[in-house]
Amino acid sequence: MNQSQVIDILKSVLYPGFSRDIVSFGMVDNIHIDDKSIVITLKLSTQQDDKKEAVVKLVQEKLDSTGEFDTIQIESSEGAPNASTTQSSNQIAPEPLAEVEHILAVASGKGGVGKSTIATNLACSLKNLGYKVGLLDLDIYGPSLPIILGISEQPELTQDKKLVPIDYHGIKVMSFGFISGNDTPTIWRGPLIARMTEQFFRDVTWGVLDFLVLDLPPGTGDVHLTLTQKLRISGALIVTTPQDIALADVRKGADMFRKVQAPVLGVIENMSGLDITGEIRGDIQSLTIDGNQIEVDKAGKFSYKINLFKMGGGEKESERLDVPLLAKIPISKELMDSTDSGTPITLIKPDSSVSSIFSEVANKVVSHLQG
Repeated sequence: MNQSQVIDILKSVLYPGFSRDIVSFGMVDNIHIDDKSIVITLKLSTQQDDKKEAVVKLVQEKLDSTGEFDTIQIESSEGAPNASTTQSSNQIAPEPLAEVEHILAVASGKGGVGKSTIATNLACSLKNLGYKVGLLDLDIYGPSLPIILGISEQPELTQDKKLVPIDYHGIKVMSFGFISGNDTPTIWRGPLIARMTEQFFRDVTWGVLDFLVLDLPPGTGDVHLTLTQKLRISGALIVTTPQDIALADVRKGADMFRKVQAPVLGVIENMSGLDITGEIRGDIQSLTIDGNQIEVDKAGKFSYKINLFKMGGGEKESERLDVPLLAKIPISKELMDSTDSGTPITLIKPDSSVSSIFSEVANKVVSHLQG
């Protein structure tokens, strides 16, 4: 048994009282294997001897159960494992996914900002540019892809128990919702979530892809931890809405990628105002709305933008992260209707004004990664 196999075994050892394992907490300080003998040094900073003894006992039992070692020695060293660090010195470095050139993570620390809509339309825009694209919905508790794409079928299994992605207009798509159904509540603890997340990476026949777009759940939990431990991310796109209350949570998500050295490609501001157009009769050259003077053209047409959720949130976050503001996507009835009907606007109306914004984002991402 080699070191990486031992690490995989230790990932099933939970720290007492937590849903996270001792490897993700950075408690495995050193592993030395000599034929049938193994010495493991654990970095345990707790002052509670009962917890130290419990961890040592759990590791001992787990390694005993493999039957691979005649001698098992577990040592404890003082030190403070960093709970925000996702990789200890003995963990395997994040790896690329076989035959997938680039992995893009669409993320936010907050729910309800439109990550799934943006991830879907980004994937469709990359497909429109001629790339081979996959789309993976990693939200275990509230998968949105079945609704956004209007898919109710289940993926098939190969003879070696691999999941076959569903083909949606040439895009390979996978979601936990395809397996569990959207009507059944999911109640899972951390280790099961981590295991399912890794299965979606390794046990799906993605084949050759130029881009795999990941629709991440809100927050910075077990899915994100597994993702950053296991996969080499080409870049993350941070989604926010303009108001300050959204930014407070979004910052946490953005900073997580910085901590694990995954590049943040840029910020997308969603729900960036509501564009209103109208037409009036008569010889009127301007009108006043909310104290603002609006010009009326010769045909009597005018346009006005209402900032429902404040202004400038995307700019603030892009400046803080020192990355580009990739797009400001307005509130759009067309986008809302296409999302609810299961037909992404970038596929059914690729020349619409909203679709052109997603196309611009796709081109910027491609230019960044290839430049």
